[in-house]
Amino acid sequence: MREPAPRGTVLVTGGAGFIGSHLCERLLERGARVVCLDNFATGRAENVGHLAGHPSFELREADLTEPFTMDEPVTTVFHLASAASPPDYLRLPVETLEVGSLGTRNVLELAGEHGARVVLASTSEIYGDPLEYPQRETYWGNVNPIGPRSVYDEAKRYAESLTMAHHRARGTSVGIARIFNCYGPRMRADDGRMVPTFLNQALEGRPLTVAGDGHQTRSLCYVEDTVRGLLALADSAVTGPVNIGSDEELSVLSLARIVLSVTGARGGITFIERPQDDPRYRRPDIRLAEEALDWRPRIRLEEGLRRTLAYFVEQRSRYDGLPEGATPAN
Repeated sequence: MREPAPRGTVLVTGGAGFIGSHLCERLLERGARVVCLDNFATGRAENVGHLAGHPSFELREADLTEPFTMDEPVTTVFHLASAASPPDYLRLPVETLEVGSLGTRNVLELAGEHGARVVLASTSEIYGDPLEYPQRETYWGNVNPIGPRSVYDEAKRYAESLTMAHHRARGTSVGIARIFNCYGPRMRADDGRMVPTFLNQALEGRPLTVAGDGHQTRSLCYVEDTVRGLLALADSAVTGPVNIGSDEELSVLSLARIVLSVTGARGGITFIERPQDDPRYRRPDIRLAEEALDWRPRIRLEEGLRRTLAYFVEQRSRYDGLPEGATPAN
């Protein structure tokens, strides 16, 4: 394990996104100077608006598919820039592939110039609809390379390959994190993933829409734990890939029922068509993270859902009464 290096400039691509904004906060708490890059295709400036006055924080709008430079020394780059939810990457298919390819290349080139460590935020989607259970990092996956979800899956698979090529050929210090289903405050209401969809449907008194028969499984990890995992990987010399996620698995139908219980909603559950290539099982083997990074999740599902619910309730109250299209001040 390397000793934490909180000082120096840390670059966070996609830093105004859901996970990125929480990561920026933690880095500032550790004493780092943080430069947050985002093109706001899916990220939101308001996610980091509360950091705007911090003397060690800078927000820059940038398109990572174009080469870029940093005038100050950079010690670490966290590469999170990408659409991450199905509605987003299906809406931005070419852009998703380009940020995974061209964007990753530009990040690695910059890191090489500065001698910086790169932490790549990869995904459990690497495993596709897995035939191995639980999924270990040694599993190569079962991915449809031309299906609608492939724009995200293959972008991340290529990003991993390019990252390892730079590590092997040029000696770049890298760490690859395969992030499993992450949830928490600052997810967009229209994100399209299960937790924000279920919470908003419950708050509006509508039935929760469960895809298929709901027996497909997911493993949900609260964002605070995910960020701890990314930081632990950055502070280590581990190359990875390393699974970062909860090993507590539950069905989508079970999650819907827990959301109804946590919110007290009575809209019930309705079933809709299951999307193409929707994975049947998601459960990471996290023994490598436990052994190499001394990391495992801490926040229980019910507690994480209550925190996320509080955020969505607060957001809805902020927007109540505003003219259509207006946004509240930070």
